[in-house]
Amino acid sequence: MIQKLWRSRTRKILALLVLTFPFVQTPMLAGNAAAQTAPSKDGKAKKDESAKAAEATPAPSDKEIADAKAKGMVWVNLASGVYHKEGKFYGKTKRGEFMSEDDAKKAGYREAKAETASKTSF
Repeated sequence: MIQKLWRSRTRKILALLVLTFPFVQTPMLAGNAAAQTAPSKDGKAKKDESAKAAEATPAPSDKEIADAKAKGMVWVNLASGVYHKEGKFYGKTKRGEFMSEDDAKKAGYREAKAETASKTSF
């Protein structure tokens, strides 16, 4: 009898929570107002302006990569948090930017591990 009553009350509480949850609004933090997303008509969240700008950034051209390499710049992979001095990922990752090695270290990025040549079997 007690279990049946408890289950009944639990269901009522859960139903009440589920029904009222969409109407509860959380206050926006002052410093994080730009990062908040608003739902669109179809219910999906819109991307904020900075995310759109990051995705729309074109990949650097071969000339820009060569210029940055000549200046001693490193390529910082913003997604993984590592920087590349050279190699196949230098200037080629989707989200990244060129900066000096000192700036990359100050920003908290770490150097990528050295690439090893893959073994070939004959």
